Amino acid sequence: PMSAYTCAVRAAPSAAPAAQPRTQSMIRCAASATSSSSSARATFLRRGNTSTRMAIETSCAPVLNTASCGQHLGGTRAGHRSRRHGGSGIYAMGRGVADHRRGHPGTSTTAAGALSGANRPSTPDAAPADTADADTIRRNGMSIDESDRLSLDNIRASLIRQEDSIIFGLIERAQYLCNAPVYEPGGVEVPCFKLDGTRACMLEFMLRENEQVGGKIRRYTSPDEHAFYPDDLPLLVIGAMSYANPLAPAADAININDRIMDMYVKNIVPALCRAGDDFNYGSAGLADVNCLQTISKRIHYGKFVAESKFLARTEEFSALIRAQDAAGLMDLLTFKAVEDRVVRRVTNKAATYGQDISEELPDAIAARLTGEGTNVKIEYKVAPERVGELYYKWIMPMTKDVQVEYLLRRLDHM
Repeated sequence: PMSAYTCAVRAAPSAAPAAQPRTQSMIRCAASATSSSSSARATFLRRGNTSTRMAIETSCAPVLNTASCGQHLGGTRAGHRSRRHGGSGIYAMGRGVADHRRGHPGTSTTAAGALSGANRPSTPDAAPADTADADTIRRNGMSIDESDRLSLDNIRASLIRQEDSIIFGLIERAQYLCNAPVYEPGGVEVPCFKLDGTRACMLEFMLRENEQVGGKIRRYTSPDEHAFYPDDLPLLVIGAMSYANPLAPAADAININDRIMDMYVKNIVPALCRAGDDFNYGSAGLADVNCLQTISKRIHYGKFVAESKFLARTEEFSALIRAQDAAGLMDLLTFKAVEDRVVRRVTNKAATYGQDISEELPDAIAARLTGEGTNVKIEYKVAPERVGELYYKWIMPMTKDVQVEYLLRRLDHM
């Protein structure tokens, strides 16, 4: 839009004066991505001085990564994606940062203290993990995650927090009707197009835009975050970070967000929300983005659960992994009693969070606490048993799928 170019021009005095060799090609790409006034904008861009062009190119780079003009950048994006370490300058695509994730050329992808069996350098010529210290990492311009949130010892606490986020998200989404146009390509006219020229759905547009923001502040360089559109992530606006990642290298390639998206739209939304259209597309879409991201994080956290189980029973798992016995791994991972406890906990949380709580204890709850009136009916924002059922039927099985996929590749680097 014209406002983007106007902002770029205003920012021109602070832009870097050095010219980039592919400035004109990027300008032509930006011009071809417009429709009604592409010729006028191309003329405007070409007439700008070097500083102006650089400011425009820099400010527009994240926008040009989106699907709405993906057809114009397909070749360029593919070329830069092959440069696994982010390339150089503003042309390097953010996917390079996410793929060799947690990475920075010449440094380890993990901080000291991570499990030695899973440590590996981010590049072939990087220093071994056991020689990389905090001072070296900081000298290379990286920050260090000094929390213990990714520690295998904190898995249970993290899973419980994620349950809370998912339940609150589902309760928020349930207040709106299904609003099918949000999920139908072209159902709502959004400025987002696929490579074949068809318009993307509103949910895809909102999710892509959200990932553009999160991607800039290194959200998707963390081992426990997974983008739905990883090929279109932007460059970082803050320095990279080194994480104490206990996972094996194969973990980086496991991303089932396409399945999660399909499951959410086709199964969770219809089961959670009342049928119909209340035209609250924006509010419903925002709730959807939140739900998808929290559910995705919970499901992919199965890699951490699988690593913990592998370390506890290494010999048993290793035998099945070498035989590539997926069914055997699934059986070894499954504990029905534990799964039942999780479902009961989720159902109880949904019952607690789904009530209207005031400063006074509701009569219905007080009656239950005193053992009186156990048949008192409580109005819930969403049926607690429905949330428990969704967790049991969809979220838990997909989490175990991730665990099996991770374990099948757990020994690849050894």
